[in-house]
Amino acid sequence: MNFTVEDILFGVSVLLFLSILVSKSLGRLGVPALVLFLGVGILAGSEGIGGIYFDDAQTAQSLGTLALTLILFSGGLDTRWHSTKPVLWRGITLSTLGVLITAVLVGGFVSYLLGFSLIEGMLLGAIVSSTDAAAVFSILRSRNIGLNHNLRPTLELESGSNDPMAYFLTVSFTFLLTNPDASLWDLVPMFFLQMSLGAVMGVVMGFVMAWTINRIKLEQDGLYPALTLAMVLFTFAFTNLIGGNGFLAVYASSVILGNKNFIHKRSLTRFYDGIAWLMQILMFLTLGLLVFPSHVLPVLGVGLLVSLFLIFVARPISVFVSLAFFKTTWKDNVYLSWVGLRGAVPIVFATYPMLAGLERSDMIFNVVFFIVLTSAMLQGTTLKLVADWLGLSLVEDSTKRVQLGEDLGYNTKNELVELQLGPGSSGVGKSLVELQLPKNSLIVLIDRGGKFVTPNGSTMLEAYDKLMVMVDNEEELKRVRETLL
Repeated sequence: MNFTVEDILFGVSVLLFLSILVSKSLGRLGVPALVLFLGVGILAGSEGIGGIYFDDAQTAQSLGTLALTLILFSGGLDTRWHSTKPVLWRGITLSTLGVLITAVLVGGFVSYLLGFSLIEGMLLGAIVSSTDAAAVFSILRSRNIGLNHNLRPTLELESGSNDPMAYFLTVSFTFLLTNPDASLWDLVPMFFLQMSLGAVMGVVMGFVMAWTINRIKLEQDGLYPALTLAMVLFTFAFTNLIGGNGFLAVYASSVILGNKNFIHKRSLTRFYDGIAWLMQILMFLTLGLLVFPSHVLPVLGVGLLVSLFLIFVARPISVFVSLAFFKTTWKDNVYLSWVGLRGAVPIVFATYPMLAGLERSDMIFNVVFFIVLTSAMLQGTTLKLVADWLGLSLVEDSTKRVQLGEDLGYNTKNELVELQLGPGSSGVGKSLVELQLPKNSLIVLIDRGGKFVTPNGSTMLEAYDKLMVMVDNEEELKRVRETLL
């Protein structure tokens, strides 16, 4: 059957609408969005009610690569360096050594269980070895899950930076299976070359992006998203072209860019947040269409065993071993082990052996799909529950903040913070001159019952006043809170 452009656009629009509608309805029950999007894709597929036949692994892989690139870039833009710096080496260890340990353990188990060769088993282990950035970012941020002990930045850093390692292992083991004369030792220089080039290109392009956005002075504001998109795609493609890891370069560049001041920062961050959601939906829908449920059913038993081994054995061992030299509690490690969410990325990586024509590629793909589904349903729905059980939940700071200079490109770290006085607040009944606020802080506006008051030294504060306070840093904000509240 031949489809016109109009047919394709109509089908895409309907699938997008259904995905968002289902996500809004069932998301309240705690079901991860990625499972819902995959479900819509499966239902629309050749064995579902939609009857859309799709069996193009190359297209799915290409779309998945593009989607992952933009998702990583969006996640990096939201990564705050002051939160990430204390857990930098912890996250990097999890995203490299942890991924390797997971791949080896799962590989050995699969080799024993299914009679795979060790390299075939490790290929399957490599495919499912990384936690999924899209799943972790969307679940932690959309549900406002607050965590003690810097666990949230650790999880976000790990999920954003471990895909390059999993990608390297997947491509490398596929290469070994298609080239029997190659050796594992051939991978060592390849690893250091890819990672070093990816890291260097990421840092360089992060500074280049910030400098370009601030200096180019485009006449049309709408061109800035197009400019940054061009630089993101260039970063990924050029890094791969010179033998580096494009995923690592994109994530590193976005972290560098996200922690610098540049014009239209807020609007660009929101733009890429929307693009990331769109890419998630399209990726999950496409992969859902690619799955044939009749092919997955025969591997349910095997898939369940591998999935349980990954969740309850391989992931915990990799976390506890990786963090053995860091100051973490056993509760921290247990929770980090539980948030080993697998999403659409392993399914994308599972298309590499399919395109390479490996003998067991179909079975690997179907087992990986079942592992992803199990992980999302079991772990994705219980993140908050497990955090509460371990006593690691943290009440999120809901204070409204405005970063001064983000949209104007000024080099300033000042923030406008909204604070509301209660009837028992210590600032009530005092004039501003009596408060003795920190030297560099300033109350710039008062919202009093919907009417704005311009403050001066003699202004008396009243209960339920909403104050817009300018502060320089978190320590200063803490002192302001103590003085006013």
